[in-house]
Amino acid sequence: MTSTASTTEPLANSRDLGLAHYAARGVLEHVLARHGTTFQQQVALRAALTAGAPQTPDDLVAGVQHSLKADPAGIRATLDELLAKGLLEADGPHLRPTDAGRGLIAAVGEEIAPVSARIWSGIPTADLAATARVLALVTERANAELAAMTA
Repeated sequence: MTSTASTTEPLANSRDLGLAHYAARGVLEHVLARHGTTFQQQVALRAALTAGAPQTPDDLVAGVQHSLKADPAGIRATLDELLAKGLLEADGPHLRPTDAGRGLIAAVGEEIAPVSARIWSGIPTADLAATARVLALVTERANAELAAMTA
């Protein structure tokens, strides 16, 4: 007789993923608010900072849109806000982070690091590895579904 393993633990689902996302994002947004910046501004500025090559506004819009699934017009407005705040600057056809922009990302990173460490501490490495695999697969599948819906 073969038996199948069963568990009484609930299985992860989209709601759980959403709740975890919004809880973590809420923590980050609280820190960002103290620095006078928004989540979307931080994502766009980080994209400019971590790009391997200079980015045009269109490049940044495409990257942020891919990450956040946000409206391109709203992302362009975010880039304008970053320019107005002096966190990005135009360099010919490219947008580059200013010293103030790099400083903001560094300050937020320093402030959020210990909070993030507390959130993730004590989770076994094997669980984190499994979670990374599952989240990558969910992201891939959701992106494919969205692409099919918007094609």
